[in-house]
Amino acid sequence: MINIAVCGAAGRMGQRIINAIVESEGVRFSGALERPGHPLVGQDVGLIAGCGALGVAVSDDLNGVIAACDVLIDFTAPKVSLKNLEACGLQKKAIVIGSTGFTPEERALAAELAKSTPVVLAPNMSVGVNVCFKILKDIAATLGDDFDVEIVEAHHRLKKDAPSGTAVRMGEVVAEALGRDYNKVATFHREGITGERTREEIGMQTIRGGDIIGEHTVYFIGMGERIELSHRAMTRDMFSRGSVRAAKWVVSQKPGLYDMQDVLGLR
Repeated sequence: MINIAVCGAAGRMGQRIINAIVESEGVRFSGALERPGHPLVGQDVGLIAGCGALGVAVSDDLNGVIAACDVLIDFTAPKVSLKNLEACGLQKKAIVIGSTGFTPEERALAAELAKSTPVVLAPNMSVGVNVCFKILKDIAATLGDDFDVEIVEAHHRLKKDAPSGTAVRMGEVVAEALGRDYNKVATFHREGITGERTREEIGMQTIRGGDIIGEHTVYFIGMGERIELSHRAMTRDMFSRGSVRAAKWVVSQKPGLYDMQDVLGLR
């Protein structure tokens, strides 16, 4: 049995991950971590997550939770995730990170810390989205520079980062396939007299509102024709199931930084 702990266990995503662990074979839920001072510390996390009492209380003891698990699943925020990654490395425990909004410097730090323990870091744990990443690479490489690329993403009003990590990764995949530097060609805002669109730019547009879980569409727009590749998330369960799948996979890997393309064998 693989012992899995969850960081941010009392949050919306944490609760769905706990349910996915309980419903999965070959794994055991071993720990629930929350920030110091969280009002639910000490309560049975199974009752919070709606899956019945599990006999596991919400804890704010990072090192204690890590010591009792084989792998930690973390969907929090970059700074918290990096702190947890460092703590996992010290105890030689694996970690799965689904947090988004990492800066290039933070990603570089994650890669450095991953030299001591196996890490899956992915902006989206959905199997469907990761298949889209693979398809996007093929589409972009085939169409080349004759099609303009625009990416539109929509999420709930409470999401803190923009554009989404998934949209950024889609842009990076397309840019890599076209031989471009995403950080130089991504265009995040258009207003006023912007001039003609350049052939190299990749437009990144963001929508925020209501309770949208996650929607992404990549447009390849040519003269007289258009290709649209879309993915829409109906529930958070696909992310939670994907994170458990990643947790099962990563515990048997060597130290290093991996993503869902590795987990799914798509690379």
